[in-house]
Amino acid sequence: MTKAIWNGVVLAESEDTVVLEGNHYFPADSLKREYTSFSNHRSSSDKGQAQYLSLFVNGELNPDAVWFYPEPSESAAAIKGRYAFWKGVQIID
Repeated sequence: MTKAIWNGVVLAESEDTVVLEGNHYFPADSLKREYTSFSNHRSSSDKGQAQYLSLFVNGELNPDAVWFYPEPSESAAAIKGRYAFWKGVQIID
């Protein structure tokens, strides 16, 4: 079971992650949305345009720490509907 943990809280866990470029992408239904909040941040890459979510856990904010591709490129189709983490979020595989 792969887990994403930040500030002592499991944010997502799944046996079905997709690893792309060293990042674990978790299924949407594994993301604990009670810890996420809206972000306006966007970025673009060869995978398409990424959108971000911020984390709010135990009174601490981690802006733009979650990203996803709503419409990934054909080469990244396997990560559609999946979420990845950075900015101090620990991935335990």
